[in-house]
Amino acid sequence: MANAKTDNESLSYEQARDELAEVVKRLEAGGLTLEESLRLWERGERLAAVCEEWLEGARARLTAAISASDEGGENAPAPF
Repeated sequence: MANAKTDNESLSYEQARDELAEVVKRLEAGGLTLEESLRLWERGERLAAVCEEWLEGARARLTAAISASDEGGENAPAPF
């Protein structure tokens, strides 16, 4: 079986977000065994972490781009 970290690293933000939405839907629907629920919960936690990593990376890229344009004497960027 593949390493979960390797699996997560290959997911795009959209893939992780969509899979996370499906996990939440299945958990909310109920009817799962405790083991199935725990497995899905753990997968959801990993997917949420992947989404957060993507968002942090995007935030850093935006900040860098704004800083680079600001060095040219342009107006200061609005905070997030």
